[in-house]
Amino acid sequence: MFRRVLVANRAEIALRVIHACRKLGVESVAVYSEADSLSPHLQHADETICIGPGPSAGSYLNQDAILQAVRQTNCQALHPGYGFLAENARFAARCQAQGTTFIGPRPGSLRLMGDKVTARATMTKLGVTGVPGSQGLVRSEQEAALAAEQVGFPVLLKATAGGGGKGMRICRSPDELPRAYDQASLEALTAFGDGSLYLERFVESGRHIEFQVLGDQYGNVVHLGERECSVQRSNQKLLEEAPSPCVSQERRATLGATLCSALSELGYVGAGTVEFLRAPSGELFFLEMNTRLQVEHPVSELVTGIDLVEWQLRVAAGQRLTLTQDDIALRGHAIECRLNAEDPTQGFRPAPGLLTRFEAPDSWRYAQAGPVRLDSHAVAGYRIPTFYDSLIGKLIVHADTREQAIERMLDALKQLDIEGVPTTRGVQRAVLDSDAFRSGEYDTAQMGAFMATYKEEI
Repeated sequence: MFRRVLVANRAEIALRVIHACRKLGVESVAVYSEADSLSPHLQHADETICIGPGPSAGSYLNQDAILQAVRQTNCQALHPGYGFLAENARFAARCQAQGTTFIGPRPGSLRLMGDKVTARATMTKLGVTGVPGSQGLVRSEQEAALAAEQVGFPVLLKATAGGGGKGMRICRSPDELPRAYDQASLEALTAFGDGSLYLERFVESGRHIEFQVLGDQYGNVVHLGERECSVQRSNQKLLEEAPSPCVSQERRATLGATLCSALSELGYVGAGTVEFLRAPSGELFFLEMNTRLQVEHPVSELVTGIDLVEWQLRVAAGQRLTLTQDDIALRGHAIECRLNAEDPTQGFRPAPGLLTRFEAPDSWRYAQAGPVRLDSHAVAGYRIPTFYDSLIGKLIVHADTREQAIERMLDALKQLDIEGVPTTRGVQRAVLDSDAFRSGEYDTAQMGAFMATYKEEI
């Protein structure tokens, strides 16, 4: 096992990694930007080091500064968390070149799966079918129009790089394509430095299903079941649950085995998430693979009892998975609510500012076994910076049944005391209490209906 690990991230996920390091007796070094100099998570690390100014381009995305911090603090390994450099193949290769273990997939896997077009083609060859779409990139409006004619409207233009809902536009007719193409390409270029697009059929009333996988350096790959992530606003997740209410045990076992076989053949190492779009017909189409830890990983941890971050560290250190697929059983139901500093009445506009109150029972903090768990670095008096995403933390519950988990989450949201900034908590309560969510019959297009209920309550 490593002696010392540099945590190349911030806030909630940085503290999550620090906790896992401590559990294994590994020292942690936390990097921070000038804007994060007072972030509460820094108090939990064994050492801290400033890597640059507030804007992420000069700090959390500054590869030279981070690699220098690794050398300066004598770290053997680096954990990238999620976002920032977590899926950057060049950065992983630079870590490797200087003798630092990148706690994540190998650079080749990051390159292969990081480009959505290449990933689709690769997974199709391995027996995992994608959404019908273009054979490769659509390099002009004319190519997009030709592909759309073959696929059939409505279609979705998508950036081949990045994620988070950026570089995506729905087109319902040929007239919409030119403007949508320009907008999606420009947005992708601005966000990811790559304006390349591909096109796929837009599945109406689709559901977002993702499988959690974990592989070691010896070809062993297991899955931890699926998560349902269909409660979204602007193509970004707001609430997740595991297992999905629309995936049968038989389907889980069959598709999970296919994924593990495919990823073993690719030599995949570390944690990863394979994302699918479920059509109303029940078909599951491959969308993309996120070659990193996901924000919503705690729901998989609570239903399996497996610490994913601990296993990230173990397999990166060369340890074999001691888990077989037969060892992994889903027990009960888990739900996660992302606590974002956003104003739902203003289109979920980010609302950074001073948290005047943030109170929860101490027993909730990073409670690996539930029944209520709070993953958050925030405390009362913490000022949320303007430079980064709006996530304050994640509230997760576990119960024997889905119905009990819903009630437990509603109760936990009431108990959590947050003041100072608007948050998504009220919307999540409206979602959980809706007939659509309680029935399990909901999809990615229902945020408008959930918001109508929310607005009636305020």
